[in-house]
Amino acid sequence: MKKKIRLWGAALLAAAVTALAAVTVPAPASAAALTEVTSFGANPSNLRMYLYVPDSVAPRPGLLVAVHYCTGSGPAMYSGTQFAALADRYGYIVIYPSVTRSSKCFDVSSPQALRRDGGSDPVGIKSMIDHVRARYPVDADRIFATGISSGAMMTNVLLGLYPDVFAAGAAFAGVPFACFATTNGSEWNSECANGQLVRTPQQWGDLVRNAHPGYAGKRPRMQTWHGTNDETLRYPNFGEQIKQWTNVHGLSQTPTYTDTPQAGYTRTRYGGSGPTAPVEAISMSGVSHSLPVDAAQALRFFGLDGTPTPTTPPPTTPPPTTPPTTTPPPTTPPPGGACRVTSTVNAWNNGLTTEITVTNTGGTTVSGWALGFTLPGGQSITSGWNASYSPASGAVTARNVSYNGTIAPNASVGIGFQATHTGNTGRPTSFTLNGAPCSVA
Repeated sequence: MKKKIRLWGAALLAAAVTALAAVTVPAPASAAALTEVTSFGANPSNLRMYLYVPDSVAPRPGLLVAVHYCTGSGPAMYSGTQFAALADRYGYIVIYPSVTRSSKCFDVSSPQALRRDGGSDPVGIKSMIDHVRARYPVDADRIFATGISSGAMMTNVLLGLYPDVFAAGAAFAGVPFACFATTNGSEWNSECANGQLVRTPQQWGDLVRNAHPGYAGKRPRMQTWHGTNDETLRYPNFGEQIKQWTNVHGLSQTPTYTDTPQAGYTRTRYGGSGPTAPVEAISMSGVSHSLPVDAAQALRFFGLDGTPTPTTPPPTTPPPTTPPTTTPPPTTPPPGGACRVTSTVNAWNNGLTTEITVTNTGGTTVSGWALGFTLPGGQSITSGWNASYSPASGAVTARNVSYNGTIAPNASVGIGFQATHTGNTGRPTSFTLNGAPCSVA
């Protein structure tokens, strides 16, 4: 098990270094510096506390807890992300907790860590927040958490344990609250990491509610990011987080808003369509565990960049459960050979994701499309992106959604789905676009 933890730490370190290398961090414009704080209060797991206070602090500053990845540290999170540089612009304060145990992973597994004020890392982080609030005029309604990998798991934990403290969180490549729970002292939960812990929304929501029994107040908003090719904390954990936090907020799992903020990214919002919806989820097609950390988008979700936070509760009427309106395919299909399809499969144990790229090789624009293919035996689609899929197995048709209904000549559209399998992890061998066969690359 120690070997597994070392391997996990090495994998997460490599992933985090790659991801953080992709982020260009401007040099701070001020003389403010990261400072270590000692004797900040109850600290049962001997965390270290680092604090960044910009030279120009807002009159009622927000407070952000930025939680590092496995094998990382508070100073590495400070220097490797843009949260401090953006604090110079917007005047909020940043806490960077730092693990001292050998794995440098946060405790998101033990019974103590998953119970409010139960002990371990969450108690130390809460003490850091109390320490800052006692010394600065922090806006109690603008306290947030964010993190990468192990830090993203801790973000889920903090929002579950302290809903009366945190207004929102942003988790980059994490897992749901209590997904990593163990009772044998291990820091690693293979079933969760591999995306095999699948529960109902109610079950996931109950885990959060039971961590702070009797609490009936407002719940923190959640933003979650995940790459479809995450090889360390598998992509199914993305969907399980959506289940958990929509249920905690009493929302449907059907998005109220879907868009593509950039190529390969699918963003869904639940319980609202604005920039500070109760739950926001960004699926990153083809991205591994070393995902880029978009600090500016996290701040936008928090409202720390000046975006107003909602002043009214989300609607009590659940969003419609009907699928988005699609543009019907043309009555005359494109001629045979006017399309090309490529696909790749990323498989694990009993699950997989399939990425599909459809290219219009014809001379006219396709307006409204339906891609037909047959899944290998034993595969069954559980979720998908950039298309609606029906049925879940056998001969499947993927139809465009509202924002990608046209494919210009020589243009492409990327779609994909997550599926279970019983051993056959192959990909479809033939495709038709609006009834006409496509070449397969």
